[in-house]
Amino acid sequence: MSRWRPPGEKSTALITREGHERLKAELDDLWRVRRPEVVKALTAAAAEGDRSENAEYHYRKKQLGEIDRRVRYLSKRLEELRVVDTPPTDPEAVFFGATVELENIGTGALSSYRIVGPDETDASRGYISIDSPLARAMLKKRIDDEFEASLPTGIASFAIIGVEYEA
Repeated sequence: MSRWRPPGEKSTALITREGHERLKAELDDLWRVRRPEVVKALTAAAAEGDRSENAEYHYRKKQLGEIDRRVRYLSKRLEELRVVDTPPTDPEAVFFGATVELENIGTGALSSYRIVGPDETDASRGYISIDSPLARAMLKKRIDDEFEASLPTGIASFAIIGVEYEA
C-alpha cells in the first residue's frame, strides 16, 4: 500500500477574521509548543536503545509526522486564504459571513446558520461552510425569499427570516 493520497477537493479560499486568527494561533502552538515537546520526548525514547520494540518511539514518530503534516497544511493554506471582514453593500442579502435565520417550510422548524469558510466550520455553533449545499442554495437570496436545498435527507424548502452581519 502506498502513501500517495489523491488531492482533496478545492475549497473556497475565504475566511473570517476570527477564523484566520484561530488558524494562525493553531499554527503557532503546533510549531512553538507541541512540536518541541514531541521532539524532546522522541529523543528520550530513541535513547532507550532498541527501537524495533520501542512503542514510545514509534508513537512519538507518528505524532511528529501528524504535527508536521498539519503545520505544512496550515502554512500553505494561510497564504492562499483571503480574509473577509467587511459586510456587503446589501445587508439584507445572504453573502459570506452572514448569520441567516431560516424556517423549514415543511416542518416549520426555525434554525440559524452562519456562513463561514471551509476551514472554520463548526456544527455545534451553527457555522456552515460556504461550499455546503445549504449555503450555496441561499447565497444572494434576500429576507422573505424561499429556496430549496438538496440535503443528505432529501430536498427541503426554506424561507429566509433574517440576515445579520457582525460589525
